[in-house]
Amino acid sequence: MPVPLAAAAAAGAVATSMYLSARFSLAHDLLFAKIAGSSVLNIVKAVRSGKINTFYVLESHALSQKTAHKPFLLFEGKSYTYRETYDIVLRYGTWLRQTKNVRPKDIVALNYQNSAMFVFLWFAIWSIGAKPAFINYHLQDAALAHCLKESTAKLALIDPVVAGNVTPDLREKLLSMEFVVVDVGVEAQVQGVEAVRYPDEDRAEETYVGMAILIYTSGTTGMPKPAVVSWGKIFTAVGLCSKGTGLRSDDIFYTSMPLYHSSASCLVACSVLFKGATLALGRKFSTRQFWKDVRETNSTVIHYVGETCRYLAVAPPELDPVTGENLDKKHNVRVAFGNGLRPDVWDRFKDRFGIDTIYEFYAATEGAMGLWNVSRNDFGKGAIGRYGLFSKAYMNLKSVIVNIDDETEQPWRDPKTGFCQKVKSGEVGEFLVSLPADDVNKRFQGYFGNEKATNSKIMRNVFKKGDAWFRSGDVLRWDSDGMLFFSDRIGDTFRWKSENVSTAEVSQAIGLHPAVQEANVYGVQLPNHDGRAGCVAIAFDSPNLTSELLNSLAKHANEKLPRYAVPLFLRVVKGVGAQTTGTMKQQKHVLRNESVNPQKVSDKLFWLKDGTYEPFGEKEWRELEGGSVKL
Repeated sequence: MPVPLAAAAAAGAVATSMYLSARFSLAHDLLFAKIAGSSVLNIVKAVRSGKINTFYVLESHALSQKTAHKPFLLFEGKSYTYRETYDIVLRYGTWLRQTKNVRPKDIVALNYQNSAMFVFLWFAIWSIGAKPAFINYHLQDAALAHCLKESTAKLALIDPVVAGNVTPDLREKLLSMEFVVVDVGVEAQVQGVEAVRYPDEDRAEETYVGMAILIYTSGTTGMPKPAVVSWGKIFTAVGLCSKGTGLRSDDIFYTSMPLYHSSASCLVACSVLFKGATLALGRKFSTRQFWKDVRETNSTVIHYVGETCRYLAVAPPELDPVTGENLDKKHNVRVAFGNGLRPDVWDRFKDRFGIDTIYEFYAATEGAMGLWNVSRNDFGKGAIGRYGLFSKAYMNLKSVIVNIDDETEQPWRDPKTGFCQKVKSGEVGEFLVSLPADDVNKRFQGYFGNEKATNSKIMRNVFKKGDAWFRSGDVLRWDSDGMLFFSDRIGDTFRWKSENVSTAEVSQAIGLHPAVQEANVYGVQLPNHDGRAGCVAIAFDSPNLTSELLNSLAKHANEKLPRYAVPLFLRVVKGVGAQTTGTMKQQKHVLRNESVNPQKVSDKLFWLKDGTYEPFGEKEWRELEGGSVKL
């Protein structure tokens, strides 16, 4: 074949392959295969070798000449190599065994802010075959007592920074639990311990579904529940994060999200460990400190959760104190990885800080499946899942979106067959994940010691008699391009004027207004009205609430939303992040309970009247109560 003809044929083949890849999203199929394949392969290898405990990954790097002296952990100006971390872990593990009598399979509560010591104690517990229960360090009083009790731990290791939460009253309620504040005295005691590497039998696990960690739910609608995180789930989380971000051994991965949550611990920290990369750890999230930490540690991958990116995007720019240069893009970050980045802030964050790739994922600590979307352009913006021709077909076998009964907030069942109904493409419904009907524990390990809560997440007889499905509690939708979008959390969606209103979708629309920094939408019950009226706790970029601003917001809302979804009330809050959890997720239940009663709400209230937002106070509330006003 003549050279020009061969070149033309080659070019044609390349063009064809590129077209097919774009047309059917084959690159996303390939990524799906990498994530799923690496997870399964690593689990099989670990089970066969009897080393499913992730401690062995740390040990392997610590004993390898290639990685032993490589930094594993960076924290507040200090660096710890893989070997140094391993030696510290063994010493603390020996101390736990010899002085605290911790035995294999015991549960040890860990109540800590992010720190190097958190990591050392976590792996020390694993090193002797015990299991850590990660406690949210923000908790106090009854909630803290509940979480500690539910763990069944006999020993709680406490960060000196939060030791004040362990009150005499708490100790009195938990007399069978020993509390140890790991202060300088304890650290000095541990230094005198001769480290012992206990035999592999102490870390033996019967199966990959065995418990590795207890990690608690956020407790936004009740007391937090301890979810069982299995060894297999950690391996799967590692595949999702490391393959999706293209994590390299020379990467430095920064997180200031709390390690007590699975996103920072299982996905980020464990992915870094498996890859032999470096973890840069921030004590807690701060808009002022975030990019300083990223630059000082030369981080190449960053981690976000919930509203993190929104708060960074609305923060004032940091300027070089000498030159006055804007430092927003002075970093080495190539990927931002996390969950909760909403469409209204997606481009603002990406463009302002010059982030090449957004890797948005969807998962739950107790969930049975994770989703992901790798995005380098506007296509796919805001999606929580993105799949190709073949991976979508697989997803349709293992998961489904079903219609929801508006009255019961349960999946709708056909009165004749008793089975559920799949939604059409573009429609919203609850996301369900298939479970092995004969042994759901293979995919869903549930909540520790809480059979009732575990069973509440399992649905039977969904499409045929005897089948089993995991209820996510989330409302999602597929689109025609093979992408999944988050619509709302069941319980957050409310009905007004006989229509369902998605709080997430309204928040996104309101958040597109240039003066809005954060919008947290929820439904409130009103006197003499059916359903719930839309209200938005809103933070503006200026404290000056002019009539022009309120008119502009009302006009924007009416243009972006159907009439029934336009918020009827504004609750103006001071600054962003006023109603978020420790994992940067917006809280709604307290706001819902306070409604728009001026006697309960200290913030300024406004209501939609005559096409604009006007002040709402005691007089207007009494009119609602008296029935003289109908919205």
